[in-house]
Amino acid sequence: MNFMQPLCVHAAIVVTCLLAGCASLPSPTPGYSGSGATDRSSSDMPATTEARNKARVHIELGAAYMEGNLGAALDEARVAVAYDKTYAPGYLLMGQVYALLEQYAQAQDAFEESLRLAPGDPEVNTAYGWFLCNRGRQKEGAARLEQAARNPYYRTPGRAWTNLGLCNLQLRDDVAAEVAFLRADQADPDNLQAKYHIAAISYRNGNFYRAREYINVLNRQPGTQTAETIWLALRIENKLGNRDAVQRYGNQLARNYPASNENQAYQQGKFE
Repeated sequence: MNFMQPLCVHAAIVVTCLLAGCASLPSPTPGYSGSGATDRSSSDMPATTEARNKARVHIELGAAYMEGNLGAALDEARVAVAYDKTYAPGYLLMGQVYALLEQYAQAQDAFEESLRLAPGDPEVNTAYGWFLCNRGRQKEGAARLEQAARNPYYRTPGRAWTNLGLCNLQLRDDVAAEVAFLRADQADPDNLQAKYHIAAISYRNGNFYRAREYINVLNRQPGTQTAETIWLALRIENKLGNRDAVQRYGNQLARNYPASNENQAYQQGKFE
């Protein structure tokens, strides 16, 4: 699991990232106006025409192809748009494919068209917001992501909050990132990505017991341990002076991830 990767959404289906009572709901981030539309996702709306129904079917096919056949996904998006030029998910899927193909100008055009058709669609704002974050426009992207996250009709706001946290990490703003990850954790207690980053931020801020609490929740989940999570837990225990735990985690790194950068750093005694 790469904890720096976004939790993504596609136009019609979601594709893939305990302690929710620890913090009160934070206030909107600076610069958030709260004036955005709060529409339902276009993919949640019933098809009212035969053309819209056909477009939706092709978007669902295209979203499935996103896992391994971007050319087919793009073809399905184009077919969907040919059936219904007013269906925002068609342009949204097109934008996502172009972004993955690193054809950024085409992606920008497609995202903007989907936004023009559905300015309050939280799926559009989540995907476009993350795109903007990765094009050096983090402030604009963060505003889009927060608009999506605060949309009361969005069924998976934790995804937008998580991506907002990642966007704020790009800006090296741990305070705003932590707020977003806490909201993600509250929205989805199974969000391991949010827990990892809350632990990492707590570690950087010297709050080692809080960091341990969050990383332990993550590491106790079956099949979720990675070199990243073990290394963070090891460094937390090192700060707390727990040599037995450091040795235990070090043995896990050597046994399960011998070629990892984390294991190499441990073997060299480089904890920071």
